[in-house]
Amino acid sequence: MINPPDEWLDHQPDPQDEEDEEIIWVSKSEIKRDAEELKRLGMEMMELSKNELDRLPLDEELRQAIELAQRIKKEGRRRQIQLIGKMLRSRDEQPIRLALDKLKNRHNQQVALFHKLEVLRDRLIEQGDSAMDEVIELYPAADRQQLRSLIRNAQKEKATNKPPKSSRQIFQYLRELAEA
Repeated sequence: MINPPDEWLDHQPDPQDEEDEEIIWVSKSEIKRDAEELKRLGMEMMELSKNELDRLPLDEELRQAIELAQRIKKEGRRRQIQLIGKMLRSRDEQPIRLALDKLKNRHNQQVALFHKLEVLRDRLIEQGDSAMDEVIELYPAADRQQLRSLIRNAQKEKATNKPPKSSRQIFQYLRELAEA
């Protein structure tokens, strides 16, 4: 029988070492949930346009995988999405999520602005000059004459059941004012 060296016998485990080496156990279910979440992120990116993809911090390999998934149909697409999810596991997806949230928020803000402008346009057509003061207050650069002319035309179109051409022009004009 071979005897162990004396230093092995003298070594007592240090409790501090055990705390440093604490292992965090992750359940199989949690790993699967994380993988599914990354696949959902991949599918979300796959639905973006080329210009929107340009705004995300993607490396070339991941970008090509997403563009390929956009062109593939049926079963191949499912496998490609799994590959994108796997690629995302080895990357920090947080900057991608932040950029994606910013894109979505910009879209939501634009929808809210359009809704506000539609309501304002409808009030202009219904109330005429009394709603005009609010528009001038919101957008001092607005041309009162042009707006009055558009409002009169929209009211005539509405009264004669014609297509709402002037109504669309009012909306477009308000949108230009809001973006300026």
